Amino acid sequence: MSTGHSSIPEEVIEAVLQQHDIVDTVAKYVHLTKQGKYMKGLCPFHSEKTPSFTVTPERQIFYCYGCGKGGNAIKFRMEIEGLSFPEAVKVMADEAHIPVQFGDGHESAPRNLEIERLLQAHEWAAKFYHFLLKNTEHGKAAMEYLRSRGFTDKMIDQFQIGYAPNRWDTLVQFLTKRNFDLAEMERGGLLTQRNDGTGYIDRFRDRVMFPIANRSGRVIAFSGRILGEGQPKYLNSPESKLFSKSRTLYNLHQAKTAIRKQRQIVLFEGFGDVISAWEAGVHNGVATMGTALTESHVAMMRNLADEVIVCYDGDSAGQAAALKSIPLFENVALHVKVAVLRDGLDPDEYIKNFGAERFVDQIIEGAVSTTKFKLIYLKKNHILLEEDGKVAYAREALEVIAQLPSPTEREVYLKELSTEIQIEYETLKQECNVIRQSVQKKQPYGDNNAKRWNNGRHKKGQVPAPNLLPAYHTAERRLLAIMLQDEEAARYVEERLGDAFNIDEHAAIAAYLYAYYAQGKPPDISRFIASLHDDRLEKTASSISMMDIPMDSDVQVLDDCIREVQKFPLLKKIEQKKEEMMRAERAGDFLRAAQIASEIIALERQ
Repeated sequence: MSTGHSSIPEEVIEAVLQQHDIVDTVAKYVHLTKQGKYMKGLCPFHSEKTPSFTVTPERQIFYCYGCGKGGNAIKFRMEIEGLSFPEAVKVMADEAHIPVQFGDGHESAPRNLEIERLLQAHEWAAKFYHFLLKNTEHGKAAMEYLRSRGFTDKMIDQFQIGYAPNRWDTLVQFLTKRNFDLAEMERGGLLTQRNDGTGYIDRFRDRVMFPIANRSGRVIAFSGRILGEGQPKYLNSPESKLFSKSRTLYNLHQAKTAIRKQRQIVLFEGFGDVISAWEAGVHNGVATMGTALTESHVAMMRNLADEVIVCYDGDSAGQAAALKSIPLFENVALHVKVAVLRDGLDPDEYIKNFGAERFVDQIIEGAVSTTKFKLIYLKKNHILLEEDGKVAYAREALEVIAQLPSPTEREVYLKELSTEIQIEYETLKQECNVIRQSVQKKQPYGDNNAKRWNNGRHKKGQVPAPNLLPAYHTAERRLLAIMLQDEEAARYVEERLGDAFNIDEHAAIAAYLYAYYAQGKPPDISRFIASLHDDRLEKTASSISMMDIPMDSDVQVLDDCIREVQKFPLLKKIEQKKEEMMRAERAGDFLRAAQIASEIIALERQ
C-alpha cells in the first residue's frame, strides 16, 4: 500500500503499540533470555555469536548494539518482514482486530479506494486467466506448451499461472461486466488505449500469464510470455500505483517464511527458474522483474536475510550479471555466494537434465565464494595452455586475491592458483604482497573504503581504540535521554538551549520532542519513536533511550550538560582563530595577529 504515514490516524498507531507487546513481538523470531531489566538474544538482522540484541520491556523498544537497528514493535515488524510503515500497521491492526481506516480527508480517501479497486481487478484477472488456461479450448495450446516445459498441474496451481487469449477484448468484457472503470484499469496497467483513442483493448494477448504479488500476497501486476516466436518474449505490466519493478521481487510472498527461517535468499533471473527450484525443494527463491538488480531490491533482501546465493544463467550474460551484483550486496554487508552453472545452462534446464537432488546438492549447497567465482570468471577469458594466457590470468587473479583482508584466505587461493598454472607458491605470494603494498599506499585511513559499513575498524599495526565520544556529544545524548523520560526536563532544556545542539540528528530529535510534549502527550519512548518516521532518527533515539539515566536527575546535571554543549562551538571558533593567527604571523602581518590574539582571549573568557 502506498499510503503515507500522515494518513494513518494516530490513535490506530497507539492502539497497535498497546496491543503488541515488544517482548511478545520479538520472541516469535528471537530466543530471548532475561538479564536484569533487559531481555537479550542474538540479533536477527546480522550474524553474531554473542548476544548484543536488547529488548527493554519497560520502554517497549529494541536495540542492537552490534548493527545499530532499533525502534518499537512496529519498526521490528517492518525490518523483519520487509514491510513499509503502513503495511506493518495494517498487518498488526488486523492481528489485534483493531478497525483501521487509512486516509485523512477528502484527498487521500479516493486514492485508497482506487488502489483497492485495482487490487480487486488484478485478483479477479488472475483467477480469470487461470480458469481460461485450465478449463477452456482457448487455453489448450498454452497448456501443451507448459507441459512441454515440465510444468505440472501442482506448479500451475501453486503459482496461479494463466492464459490471456489471442483476442482484443476478453478482459475488457470481463471487467466491464463487473462495473470497473476502464480508464482506471488502463492506469493500473491491465488494459491499453486503442490507437484512435476510441476505447480500450486487452494489454496481454496470446500469452502465458504469471501473476506478480506484493509481499502480502495480493496480485499487483502480470508478466506474460509469448507462446510462439515474437518480441517482446516477456511483456510486463507498466509501472503503476500498485507496481514498481525496482521494489518488487517475484515470489517473495511465498518465499518469505523459508527466508526468515534460513536467513538466506536464492536469487534467480526468471520466473521459470523460481518455479522449477520451488518444485525441487528450494522454497527461499525469488527473482527480479526482468530488470537489473537495484539498490532497492538489495535493501529489501538485507532486511530479510544474512546471505544471498546468486543463481543466474550459466551463459556469459548471466555470469556477467552475477558478477555485477556482488558489490551491491557487499556494500550493505550481505554475505554473497554464487551458484555456478556450467555449459550455459539456466537453473530450469539444469533441473530438467540432472534432477532436483543434484541441483540442490551441487548447485545451491555447492555455491562458491565471490572470490572463487571471480577467479572462475576470469579464467574463461584466457587459454591456460599458452604461456601468455597463464601470465595474463595470473596477473588478473592476483589483483583479486590481493584484496582479501584475511591472510589465511589469501594463502588458500594462492595455493590453488599455484597448482592450476604451475607457478611456485612463493613467487605468487611475493607478487601478491607487492600488489597489496601498492594498494595500501594509495588508500586513505581505514581498512575498508569500498565498504563504508566496515571502515576504520583496524588501522595497520594498532589495536582498535574504544569508541570514546567527545564530551559535547556525550552531553547531548545525556540531555536527550533525560528529556525522553521527563517532560519538565525537556521544557527546561528548550528554554535554555532550544535547537542549538551541535549534531544535526540530536537537534532534530529535540525539535520533535518539544513538539511531542507541546501536544500534551506523556513521556513514552515507544510512542515518541512512532512519531519520527525517519530511519536514522529512530535508530539514534533508540540508542539514546538505552542509556542508564538516574530517574531523579537534578537541574545541576542538566546545567552541566547544557554548558558542555554550548562550549563546543566556542572551542571550535578558538581553534579556527588560532589557525588564522598563525597564518597572519607567517605572512608577517603582526598587527592582524595581535588583533586575533585579543579576540581569542575574549572567546576564552566566555
